[in-house]
Amino acid sequence: MAAVARRPINRLLCPARPHGTIQSPVKTAITARTLYTPLERIENPVVVCEDGWIAAVFSRDQQSLPANAELLDFPDAVLAPGLIDIHIHGGAGHDVMSADRSGFAALGAQLEAHGVTAYYPTTVTASLDETLRALERLANEIEAPQGNGAEPLGIHLEGPFISHAKRGVHPPENLLEPSVTVFERFWQAARGHVAILTIAPELPNAEAVVREAASRGICVSLGHSDSELGPAQAAIRAGARHATHTFNAMRPLDHRQPGILGAVLTDDQVSADIIADGVHVHPETLKIFFRAKGPERALLITDAISATGMGEGRFRLGGFEVEVRGETCLHQGKLAGSVLTLDRAIQNVMRFAGWELGPALRLATMNPARTVRDSSRGEVVPGAVADLIALSATGEVIATIKNGRLPSR
Repeated sequence: MAAVARRPINRLLCPARPHGTIQSPVKTAITARTLYTPLERIENPVVVCEDGWIAAVFSRDQQSLPANAELLDFPDAVLAPGLIDIHIHGGAGHDVMSADRSGFAALGAQLEAHGVTAYYPTTVTASLDETLRALERLANEIEAPQGNGAEPLGIHLEGPFISHAKRGVHPPENLLEPSVTVFERFWQAARGHVAILTIAPELPNAEAVVREAASRGICVSLGHSDSELGPAQAAIRAGARHATHTFNAMRPLDHRQPGILGAVLTDDQVSADIIADGVHVHPETLKIFFRAKGPERALLITDAISATGMGEGRFRLGGFEVEVRGETCLHQGKLAGSVLTLDRAIQNVMRFAGWELGPALRLATMNPARTVRDSSRGEVVPGAVADLIALSATGEVIATIKNGRLPSR
């Protein structure tokens, strides 16, 4: 593990706070051996951060370090954007459907330890009233971030507009046919913070909901679906542009009936995510996925549940119980999320598919940011939020930097 050196360069003291305490410097220079932006590789990089934003990126081979900045030096490390998880149900013993403020703080700290700086808490199908209450709590957390740990940026609504045939562990009694009226209730409860909607395109009225959600800027994602090719293509024309945990909870690909996977894997307008834990998808299937979607449109997610980081045992996913055995999460014999972390997913891509670290990082940084149309994250470029990670050459997290600063705890 690389050493981390923190030393001031002409340390700038800011005006005193009300009770005489001194604010931290507003300018930081972060250095390392290599930077993946992730599109560009820069040797001996310097990333200058001011007031939580990236102000400049250059190489020490071309320009000297700035004055009046605190130096964060990771001499043997690789710098990259902070990781972004757009599909996560919980962790550290807490489920996002029911977590309180302390639960979200614990989840944020765990995610930060694995290099995640932003995430999209993901619901699981529950009763209408339970879902509405969960959306209100999630909106509260998004609107009042705690200042430490990974930050929730928006809500991923997974269910109830999904297929009975491909529901996975989502409770069948709570599944609903797509309805613009019900979707509006979700939107109002979430106070406009729904960022991603997973929907089965073959269901009645699905196309109307796709159009309505897409018109509001939501990333409509096809998933938990037994769709044939036609309805999936119609949903894409209506505004769907992503696919949820590809291959899992989807009609299998058939050479005469390509189904939803035929649309997802061949349409260059559609991005798609996958769970690269070696449990949900075989490594050879992972290679097929990457060849189909390429480094531009493939994403990594965790689908992690409350059990993540907690060892084996029984844990909650929404309103039901999941048993964790090793790397496998089961409910009534079916896979029920994962205990995967996003840094390990990147390492698995390197191990399973033979990718280098730089391209693998793109799958959990730039690509998810672009999928939710967040232009302020996912890249280390001037004008972006100063969320970065320092990694070993093999992808182990050394440090997570939020808003240009190391965690205070």
